[in-house]
Amino acid sequence: MKFFVDTADTKEIRALAETGLLDGVTTNPTLIAKSGRNMLDVIAEICDVVPGPVSAEVAATEFAAIMREAAVLRRIARNVTIKVPLTPDGLRACKALTSDGAMVNVTLCFSAAQALLAAKAGATFVSPFVGRLDDIGHIGMELIGEIVPIFRNYPNLKTEVLVASVRSPLHVIDAARLGAHVATLPPAVLRGLFNHPLTEKGLAQFLADWAKTGQHIAEAQPAAAR
Repeated sequence: MKFFVDTADTKEIRALAETGLLDGVTTNPTLIAKSGRNMLDVIAEICDVVPGPVSAEVAATEFAAIMREAAVLRRIARNVTIKVPLTPDGLRACKALTSDGAMVNVTLCFSAAQALLAAKAGATFVSPFVGRLDDIGHIGMELIGEIVPIFRNYPNLKTEVLVASVRSPLHVIDAARLGAHVATLPPAVLRGLFNHPLTEKGLAQFLADWAKTGQHIAEAQPAAAR
């Protein structure tokens, strides 16, 4: 499974990229607004840090305007992924953009029927929002359980299921079990995947036992070399 981080905080992105575990980035108008910076500058900086797909969302909703905005975003870097809404005009733009070689992330997916339409339109990624479904009393992960098998029935569909609106590490594990291709995570959730109390307890014990030996690996030499 690929891990994307869902943020426009370039400091966070740089820190997570240094782990070597980050495959891409997703942004949206809300995250860009929180950054307080010019959108094009933010996306350019992210693309410079992360070589994988970086989703930049259009603000337009009508086909011709979407295409104009997409043209601006595509000029930023080769790894920009144009993010469009799952609407008739958004899917029309998706088809035109992917036919021209662009990567496209179709966002705000809330049904398997919508996901199938996005795949038919040639989307690189489709983003089902599991957390937002949970918020209204549905089990968001059930949608992933519907979409993944449908896509598997048709090997000619190359669209990847990008699980979005992820709220906890459990969402990530459930998505992986169901076979989703990508999960995009807030930085706190991505960092939370590292945590387990038994890891911390075990490490503390190992370090305490090692300290008792008085040895230092960086300064050590084999006995035969002394």
